[in-house]
Amino acid sequence: MRITNEEITFDQDLLDYLGRFITEHKKGVIEQVLSKRTKYLTVVLEDIFKPHNASAVIRTCDCFGLQDIHVIEKTNQYKVNPFVTRGASQWVDLHKYFQAGKNAVETCFDTLRKNGYKIYGTSPASTSISIYDLQPTEKLALVFGNEHEGISEDVKAKADGLVHIPMLGFTDSYNISVAASIFLYDLVKKADSLNIPDFYLSEEEKNMLRMKWYRSIVKNSEIHEKVFRKNLQDNL
Repeated sequence: MRITNEEITFDQDLLDYLGRFITEHKKGVIEQVLSKRTKYLTVVLEDIFKPHNASAVIRTCDCFGLQDIHVIEKTNQYKVNPFVTRGASQWVDLHKYFQAGKNAVETCFDTLRKNGYKIYGTSPASTSISIYDLQPTEKLALVFGNEHEGISEDVKAKADGLVHIPMLGFTDSYNISVAASIFLYDLVKKADSLNIPDFYLSEEEKNMLRMKWYRSIVKNSEIHEKVFRKNLQDNL
């Protein structure tokens, strides 16, 4: 069952009840993952042409502990490819931006800035800084463009800066999922050395994810929840 963030309210008693249907091993894995989960770094995908590439990035983000991925849809609508994500889409939050008559880049960037992010577009442009010079001293959002044209001029104009991975060969770019892996490996490693106090999720954020993940894992969780609510009423 797919649970959206809008449907989540935290209830410790319900969480404990659903936990009866999850093995201790699985709960231990969840706690281990939650301890390293972050919203300090996030990724934005702009109008990705090939769905399997975007799905590979989602898998990469989950592997590096990122919780949020933002998708700007213009001409291309993104659908998860389960054979590529290998279940990763179940554990991350996907935020899509498209609304007829509105600028999806602007809407996405406004949302990110309201949440404290500095936005960098990934581009080999001459004004771009090297990945070696990008430090995660504040919340960062990295924007990756589509396979044919890279990030749009709109993103370049609205981003706080541009960043690139230096190339040593004749080719001037990596595959998007490879580029995301290199960027995230570098930034997570730097963040770890900086001991950033708010890098990982707060307890409140962890509780919300526990609730979402428990509901997602437990088979027929909506039925179990109805039984739980009924038992509460009966015991009043």
